[in-house]
Amino acid sequence: MHETDRAWISIDKENLLHNVKELRRLSGAGCALMPAVKANAYGHGDVLVCRILQDAGIRDYCVASVDEGIRLRQAGISGQILILGYTHPDGFAELMHYRLTQTAVDLDCAGRLSVYAGKVNCGRTAGNRDTIAVHVGVDTGMHRLGIPYDRTDLIEKVWGLPDLRVTGLFSHLCVSDGLTDAEEKYTREQIQRFDQAADYLHKKSIRGFKCHIQGSYGLLNYPEYSYDLSRPGIALYGCLSSADDRVRASVSLKPVLSLKARAASIKELPAGESAGYGLTYTADSTRRIAIVSVGYADGIPRSLSNCGEALVRGRKIPVIGRICMDQLTLDVTDVPGILPGDEVVLIGSSGECRLTAEDMAGKAGTITNEILSRLGGRLRRVVA
Repeated sequence: MHETDRAWISIDKENLLHNVKELRRLSGAGCALMPAVKANAYGHGDVLVCRILQDAGIRDYCVASVDEGIRLRQAGISGQILILGYTHPDGFAELMHYRLTQTAVDLDCAGRLSVYAGKVNCGRTAGNRDTIAVHVGVDTGMHRLGIPYDRTDLIEKVWGLPDLRVTGLFSHLCVSDGLTDAEEKYTREQIQRFDQAADYLHKKSIRGFKCHIQGSYGLLNYPEYSYDLSRPGIALYGCLSSADDRVRASVSLKPVLSLKARAASIKELPAGESAGYGLTYTADSTRRIAIVSVGYADGIPRSLSNCGEALVRGRKIPVIGRICMDQLTLDVTDVPGILPGDEVVLIGSSGECRLTAEDMAGKAGTITNEILSRLGGRLRRVVA
């Protein structure tokens, strides 16, 4: 139980289900959610989150690697699991064994998948051949993975490769989080390019594949577009990438994750004394300090040394000194009655006070996605 843990993550199931409902509303009736549960479901716990989603009727998921897909399969998660990234040929056997869907990141990748599946099927009759499920990645301007959108000849060739079952076509929007005229223009150009590639295939009588291009910000800023699938990530977890982000859609998202730890020890720091590695904090008067059982090995950015915040007994208090691998220090002078074992909130609520993942990201000079996805494996995830 988390009552005995040094630090833990609490997952609000009702808030997660609320976000699913909101994102389904934005996606429209003909579009199914295919949530991004890569990076341990953005630090929330992939198996835990997927079990909740599966009970809510979700049947499609996105991960980054074969290992992430295997973890879900071994936990009993059914439905389509799409690997968004590259898979080395040594992992092709596991693709087939665990019925994972692989992104064809280019034509060469698709060819290697086809050759491997052909070797597995050598000597089998047509009715007994196994196929590898594939979604074709299309590069519409991010210049990352995918076949260039204007090389429709190469895109079409994937459908002609034996022992592949092509079930999807997708791309990725690179500035859909921005609302400047230039960012909107580029996003709409990407969408137009993707539509051109899909239309080309349809005109060639190639059908039976699902299209998807919208992630969180594609949904939040361009809900007027509708495809077969959408891939919400950070929005599913009730966050935006930055507290400064603004979105066009009218939507109510609720944070799913809280990060908590314990006050391990309370002591006095005399005036003039310094604390922590490097002695970077010096008390200008006698202070009460709390040593807290969480550190940068758990995902607390070390850059929050001497500038981070936490909540104790409904009060917002500062991090002092350098954050250590397993511990950090708080100035609790203004928290009456604090005791060893008291709960410390790094992300979440205490009384009327709240600290968000966006708050932590802003102080650390990064985005919420990074803060959440780097939360460590030794933090137990529990459903609130």
